[in-house]
Amino acid sequence: MTNSATQLDATDRKLLARLQREGRATNVELAQAANLSESACLRRVRALEQRGVISRYAAVVDERAVGLPLSVFVTVTLAAQSEQALTAFETAISHVREVAECYLMTGGSDYLLRLVVRDVDDLERIHSQELTRIPGVNRISSSIAMRTVVKRAELPL
Repeated sequence: MTNSATQLDATDRKLLARLQREGRATNVELAQAANLSESACLRRVRALEQRGVISRYAAVVDERAVGLPLSVFVTVTLAAQSEQALTAFETAISHVREVAECYLMTGGSDYLLRLVVRDVDDLERIHSQELTRIPGVNRISSSIAMRTVVKRAELPL
């Protein structure tokens, strides 16, 4: 457990649980859920934001509803693992809009990506016009997810 996690009390956890389930909850609703006054609730939420526990607020968009039904998991191996090579890859990959997630990994590959794409033709375009053109990329391997079994936006606090 990290230091920031140990600093969360039961009230912070109630607020975070509610915000994870319902990001548009009003301060009044949050205060009621945590048994706080509205002003105390607002102070708590602002403190969580300032400490970086709450990093941002966002709407969860259904990928299928916006025409991006395929999740593709891509492993990327670089020719070199120097800090310069990693930084160059990370800078380049951050500009590929279809990359929903990117993780630096241990093991056989350097990075694991999750792409969201319209179809196999879209994947081929991204592969040939984006991923293979990033300097230092040595190997790419893709797997298409057939369906999502578990996808949580809520952390187990």
